[in-house]
Amino acid sequence: MNWEALLAALFGKSHDVKCDGDLLSGTAQFNEHTLTVVGTTHHAAIGVELALAQARVVLNTVREHPGRGILLLVDTQGQRLRHRDELLGINRYMAHMGCCVELARRQHHPVIGLVYDQALSGGFITSGLMADACYALPEAEIRVMRLPAMARVTKIDEQRLAELSKSNPVFAPGVENYVAMGGIRALWSGDLKACLLTALLDAFTLDERAADGAARGGRRLAAQVTARVVNA
Repeated sequence: MNWEALLAALFGKSHDVKCDGDLLSGTAQFNEHTLTVVGTTHHAAIGVELALAQARVVLNTVREHPGRGILLLVDTQGQRLRHRDELLGINRYMAHMGCCVELARRQHHPVIGLVYDQALSGGFITSGLMADACYALPEAEIRVMRLPAMARVTKIDEQRLAELSKSNPVFAPGVENYVAMGGIRALWSGDLKACLLTALLDAFTLDERAADGAARGGRRLAAQVTARVVNA
């Protein structure tokens, strides 16, 4: 689903979200409240400028509209792989984006992430995964690293990783595997307005990612390890 069809399904004509290059930004009227909408499209590669542009929208919302909900729309191929961005410190700009989302959460803005097309690598980690909860459309594509790249980094044979991916969601791409791991709270289908309303109402519940991963069999030990660290 493209971003225009998605926003029509969520808000009808009650929004002013515009596309500026790869950046989506604007506001929408929903359930008698105004939401800030920010995100990316065209399978955006997140470079310095795009990371700052998204962060600016989030910070402006925190400063000018206390408590307003924020909807993060995710369609990204990850960080932009250019020498210029690396020299400028793209990792710090993307971390800044993530910190701005966390600031919004700490200032009691309900923040919802929605992967509506593609979500890869750091572009996903510093946006949708930083939200109070992240959701996805069933047809979305999610992965952090392809198996060949994972094999190069981990020094584990690619064939071995392929075998592991059949039984362990941590090694496998795909939206269903991220649901199993708890990274995606749920898939949205049918009445998308009802899905968004439920997500906003549930936004301030405890972060259930690790617990969901344990219950769904995708990350069996994360919740236990987290609890041991907190209680140590």
